[in-house]
Amino acid sequence: MKVLIKEKIAESGVENLKKEFNVVVGTDWDEATFLKELPQFDAIIIRSATQMTADVIEKASNLKIIGRAGIGVDNVDVEAASKKGIIVANAPQSNIVSAAEHAFALLLSAARMVPEANCSLQSGKWERSKFEGVELYGKTLGVLGYGKIGGLVSKRAQAFGMSILTYDPYISAEKAKNDNVEIAQSLDEVLAKADIITIHLPKTSETMGMVGSKEIAKMKDGVIIVNAARGGLIDEKALAEELKSGKVAAAGLDVFSTEPCTDSPVFGLPNVVVTPHLGASTHEAQDKAGITIAEQVKAALKGDFVTYAVNIPVTVIEEAAKPFLPLAEKLGKLLYHLVEGQISSIEVKCAGEFASGNTDILSVAVLKGLFEPVVSEPVTYVNAPLIAKERGIELNAVKTAKSTDYLNVLSVTSKTDGTKISVGGTLVGKKNQERFVSIYDFDIDMVPSEYMAFFRYKDVPGMIGKVGTTLGESGINIANMQVGRRTLGGEALMGINVDSVISDDILKRIKKEAGIADATFMQL
Repeated sequence: MKVLIKEKIAESGVENLKKEFNVVVGTDWDEATFLKELPQFDAIIIRSATQMTADVIEKASNLKIIGRAGIGVDNVDVEAASKKGIIVANAPQSNIVSAAEHAFALLLSAARMVPEANCSLQSGKWERSKFEGVELYGKTLGVLGYGKIGGLVSKRAQAFGMSILTYDPYISAEKAKNDNVEIAQSLDEVLAKADIITIHLPKTSETMGMVGSKEIAKMKDGVIIVNAARGGLIDEKALAEELKSGKVAAAGLDVFSTEPCTDSPVFGLPNVVVTPHLGASTHEAQDKAGITIAEQVKAALKGDFVTYAVNIPVTVIEEAAKPFLPLAEKLGKLLYHLVEGQISSIEVKCAGEFASGNTDILSVAVLKGLFEPVVSEPVTYVNAPLIAKERGIELNAVKTAKSTDYLNVLSVTSKTDGTKISVGGTLVGKKNQERFVSIYDFDIDMVPSEYMAFFRYKDVPGMIGKVGTTLGESGINIANMQVGRRTLGGEALMGINVDSVISDDILKRIKKEAGIADATFMQL
């Protein structure tokens, strides 16, 4: 079998592959040569420069695996590869130590004003009194996102005598206890209590701009903020203003809203430390990426389990379960938006005719949808169960041939601190149209859409009108509305599909003017 090394990786990885395969290094090939030679290869290893589009993949007639020596797979059309039965694999853990260490380097540099002191001394000045920093010992570190990197930063902070307060509902209380980490009940709790805040979250519609003027105002005076995760999580203009005012004592940033970046509002300020996205830029991280992806390619070509596959080729998924995969992911995302508290377990129930086949992949799809908005690394059909295990979340799968109201129903229930939240969905018609049929144990019939909102309230006349009027006055169009209730005059659930984002301010207005206890907007 032939392996193409299209971009440079660790030499040890190349040598490992040469022991068993015909390896060709084409790092200097132009595009025409690449496209001409590609059909003869069984595997290709790339980094971020090579674009494996659907057209390129279509030309790769013998390809069995695309190996990405790094984390992101944005330059690979994963769907096109899946349809052709091509495995796409990455090296997701190759840079986690480097990223954690860089975040901590920014933290220490900001706390002790190292870059400014260095520049001052090198320019011929001796200004000891100008650079008075703060100790880490005894301080509270607020960790937003307790994934692999957030966990590694926390361990290093504990070695400095810091207390850890994290906001992440997707770790169990037992996991937090074992790691000697305190779980905050809300983002506001972290903002109010932390002396230093470090961010380790993915970039999603919910996390974009999550630290802005309002959030900084809730922080302690003299707080230090570090972001080595994703650009755009912090409003850089707001941060710059608060760095100038002194509300924020210092900041360390490795990532920016747009990259490459040479003109951020924070540039030029004396109390900010900035680096050009260097989190993974160590010899060790680059070597690990090359060695890891070589092992993944080797496993795929030998027919062994590919640990870091980011997809599952369509050809290996049972026909009965295949149509339910997108719905399963949406149910996981729906649960993400509705859950409150620390999740301890997830139950995935398949009821109906499709339960007679192998539906294990649907449980994995639910986890994938649940974790994608909260985990900084790519969540895949391979690593989703491992992420659940690492976070102390138990997964249970239940199957039954009996389904009452629909031919087939896929239900997901989360257990959080003694309470349960359930959602359910089905497929209807010849085109397998998706429906949400159960939310909070209310029967409902909703088509999933990009923008959705749910309201729980006491079932009294006029509620629909109040919600509709407020949204109309705010310029938000309702595409569809469904209402479910258990008993007349009891609690009711209103679900709506809308054409645009409903802001937090509008939700608060609806709750106040309509007397609604619980309102949730989500973007699926």
